[in-house]
Amino acid sequence: MRPAPALLVLLAAWAVVGALVLAGRVPMVAWTGSAAALAAVALLDALRLRHRPTPEVERVLPEALPVGHGREVELRITTARRQWLEVFDLHPVGWPVEGLPQRLRVRPGEATLLRYRLTAAARGLAEFPGTQLRLRSPWRLWTQSRLAGAPRQVRVYPDFAPLARLALLSAEQASRLVGAHLRRRRGEGTDFQQMREYRVGDSLRRIDWKATARARKLVSREYQEERNQQLLLVVDTGRRMLASEGGLSHFDHALNAALVVGWLGLRQGDAVGLMAAGGPARWVPPKRGMGALDALLRASYDLQPEPVATDYLALAGELARRQPRRALLMLATNVRDEDSEELLSAVRLLQRRHLVCVASLREQVLDASLQAEVDSLDDAIDAGAVAHYLQQRAAAHDALRQHGVMVLDVAPADLPAALVERYLAVKRDGLL
Repeated sequence: MRPAPALLVLLAAWAVVGALVLAGRVPMVAWTGSAAALAAVALLDALRLRHRPTPEVERVLPEALPVGHGREVELRITTARRQWLEVFDLHPVGWPVEGLPQRLRVRPGEATLLRYRLTAAARGLAEFPGTQLRLRSPWRLWTQSRLAGAPRQVRVYPDFAPLARLALLSAEQASRLVGAHLRRRRGEGTDFQQMREYRVGDSLRRIDWKATARARKLVSREYQEERNQQLLLVVDTGRRMLASEGGLSHFDHALNAALVVGWLGLRQGDAVGLMAAGGPARWVPPKRGMGALDALLRASYDLQPEPVATDYLALAGELARRQPRRALLMLATNVRDEDSEELLSAVRLLQRRHLVCVASLREQVLDASLQAEVDSLDDAIDAGAVAHYLQQRAAAHDALRQHGVMVLDVAPADLPAALVERYLAVKRDGLL
C-alpha cells in the first residue's frame, strides 16, 4: 500500500501547520488535533481499501500465436464495487505492447472490457503471470497493487500466417505466391486420375481405346503426380543456424520454409515428417492429411538452435534407422568447407535408400561485403577473405553435386521458394 498524492498534500498542509506553531502564530492544540484527525482518517481509509475485494480479470487470448505478428488481447474485468483502476497486464518480457497501462472506471454487475495490442517476439511457451491492478482507496488517500487473474500459458508457433493464406489457394497458386518458378511436367504422371474426353494436343498413347469404343468418342486417360510418397524435412539446430538475417535466425528461416513445403506436400497427398538434429533433437514420423501440419507445429514451436557442432554422421545414422521407406530428404543447414568430408559421408549413407536435397543458407552480409567499394587496404583484405571463403563454400557444394546430391545455395529469405521449386520438380520428374 502506498500513499496517494492526496495524502501527501494533506501531510504537507499538516507540516505547514507545524511551522506556524513554531512561529507562535497557531496554538499547539491545532497541530496535535490535526495530526490525530489526519491519522484517524488515513487509517480508516487504509482499512477500507484493505477490505475491498479484488476485481476479477479474465484474459481472452488464443492458445497459440504466430511469432512476429501483432494480436489484440482483451481483458474482461468484473467487480463488486464501483471504482477506478489502473490496469497493467503482465505479459512475457521483451514483447512489444501498445495500450498499457490503462486507467478505467469499473461498475458492479457488468464486465468492463480493456483491449491492448502485443506482438509475440519469440517462439516457445510464453507465460502471462496475471494482471496487475492498482486500486484507489475510497477517500483517495492510498493506492494498492494487487495481482488478479489466473496465470496463462500460450504457445508461440512459427509464423503460420502465410499457411493460412496459402490454404485458400490451389497448390499451383500457392507455389507461385511463395516465389517458386514452376515448369511444365516432363512426360506424364505415374498415378491414374480419371477418364475424360479427348482434347486436341493429347498424346495418342493416352487414348483408352476400350473406353473410346464404349463411348463412341475419343476418351483419354488423365494422370497426376504420384501421391502417398514420403517427404522428410530435416532442420539443423546446431551453431551454424544461430546467424541472424532480417530479424530472424537462420534456424527460424529454415523452420518457416520447412513448414511451407511441408504444407504443400500434405496438399499433394504425400506423407510429411520432420527431424531436428545437431542441437535439440525432435522426430515426427511422416504422416498424411492436413492434420499432420498441427503435429509439425506442435513438435517444432519451441525449438531453438544451440551453440554446438552438428554431427552429420550421427544425424544420417539416426535418419537411416528411423526412416526405412524411401523418401525425399530436404536438409536445411549452412555448409562450410570444413564440413564437406563429414557431410558427404553422411549423404552417401542416406543415398542408399533416399533422395537427398541439401539447402545451404548463405549469409547475406557476405554478398554485401563483396559489393561494397574497396577504399583501403583493410577493405581489400576483408574482400579477399570473403571471396576465398565463398570459393571454398562453392567447392563444398560442387563436391556434393558430383555425388548426385541436389544442392540449393540460397539466401534465407529465398529458401521457401527454392524448396518448393525443388520439391515440385522431383514430383514432376518422377525422381522419387
